[in-house]
Amino acid sequence: MTKVPRLIVRDPYTYEIPIGEAPGMRVPGILYSSEALLSGVEGDPSLQQLANVATLPGIVQNAYAMPDIHFGYGFPVGGVAAFDLAEGVVSPGGIGYDINCGVRLLKTNLSVEEIRPRLRDLIDALYREVPTGVGSKGGLSLSTGEMREVLAGGASWAVEHGHGRAEDLDVQEENGQHRGADPGQVSDSARKRGLRQLGTLGSGNHFLEVQAVDEVYEPEFARALGLTPGLVTVMLHTGSRGLGHQVATDWIARMDERLRSEGVTLVDRQLSCAPIASEDGQHYLGAMAAGANFAWANRQLITAGVRRAFRNVFGRPDESMDLSVVYDIAHNIAKEERHEVDGGIRPVLVHRKGATRAFAAGREEVPAAYREFGQPVLIPGDMGTASYVLVGLPSAMQRSFGSSCHGAGRRLSRHAAVREFRYDEVTRALTAKGIVVRAASREGVTEEAPGAYKNVDEVVKVAEGAGLTRRVARLVPLGVVKG
Repeated sequence: MTKVPRLIVRDPYTYEIPIGEAPGMRVPGILYSSEALLSGVEGDPSLQQLANVATLPGIVQNAYAMPDIHFGYGFPVGGVAAFDLAEGVVSPGGIGYDINCGVRLLKTNLSVEEIRPRLRDLIDALYREVPTGVGSKGGLSLSTGEMREVLAGGASWAVEHGHGRAEDLDVQEENGQHRGADPGQVSDSARKRGLRQLGTLGSGNHFLEVQAVDEVYEPEFARALGLTPGLVTVMLHTGSRGLGHQVATDWIARMDERLRSEGVTLVDRQLSCAPIASEDGQHYLGAMAAGANFAWANRQLITAGVRRAFRNVFGRPDESMDLSVVYDIAHNIAKEERHEVDGGIRPVLVHRKGATRAFAAGREEVPAAYREFGQPVLIPGDMGTASYVLVGLPSAMQRSFGSSCHGAGRRLSRHAAVREFRYDEVTRALTAKGIVVRAASREGVTEEAPGAYKNVDEVVKVAEGAGLTRRVARLVPLGVVKG
């Protein structure tokens, strides 16, 4: 039976796993949660995973977990940890197989009333324009030379080649391009997997959702974001597809071999890692950054597909319907950032696995258009409930290296969800709410049934209560495309 680490209550939204709950812990584990959410992780291995993260060399301050925590590979999903650049390590299990899986939000000037009569046509058009499903191909075909350019250029490459607007780049994390990319560290097998996948959604929890702005909590920032109650938005969630998965697979195997040759044993072999300053560490970071750029280019190509679908259904130029990017945020990535550690500001490598940046107002990493407010944080729920736009807070910089949750977080594994839910029942319940669903498979619906996820309202409540974010707007689904 899995050992459950001891939790000490620090405040209603903060729990500590003290040093000693895993052999070799160097720092405590900090979990942001609530009594309501904790019942969903009791006995879950994710808490032990959080304690295990705290054993890694060079970790600073604490190992953190967000309120959407659930079991993952190596780090728990929802895990955040920062490492000293000289003494610390980089761990692919702290980033994830789907490198730079992330969320993008587009806004429109169309009302729900304008959309509703054509909603089914629109969802069908989105399904045609954006290939979905396990191993989905049919995206942009790339030559060898073009693949290298994508891995170096990210969303910038896509815009330069006619798949977007120049202003799209201004409101993406890192402007949609990780400058540390080294395409030469991406294997031929990884490149091959990505050759036909640029512009595809994939499967699992990836989605494309037409939504409506339901409620606004911070009117001034909502206006700056272009979010007005009653208007329609589009949210998409996907990452680096098979290419990113192969990058992770390749480098985990390489780091495993390195550790074996050095006789190093970790508390959990899934935390396989290399010193940041080592050749392997630097080469992995270059490959990871290239995978992140593939993901940003992928979301940019999907954005172009969304705009085509709207043009085709409504017979108007997409600019006349707005369809501009509100923000694009990554939640499986490691980045060198400057943070306060032990009373001083210094660079550290922050791993975020199923967690997003939630930077405060004034940080130079926040797009200029939003800098006076703080960074937008996009929190999708499940396909039957709400999603949220939030904003990072100054207290998050001290409490989580400027990080927050990335979604509602799974309550049930995919296998458990398939056992518990039936396709007809799920689709009937969604139809009763007026939500139109198109999916590449029945399993794509049952695996992602609303009941498989935590209560997103409670997750957001904890993120606010813990001082990580503040609500800006609430979005509700109208129609969804699933893999």
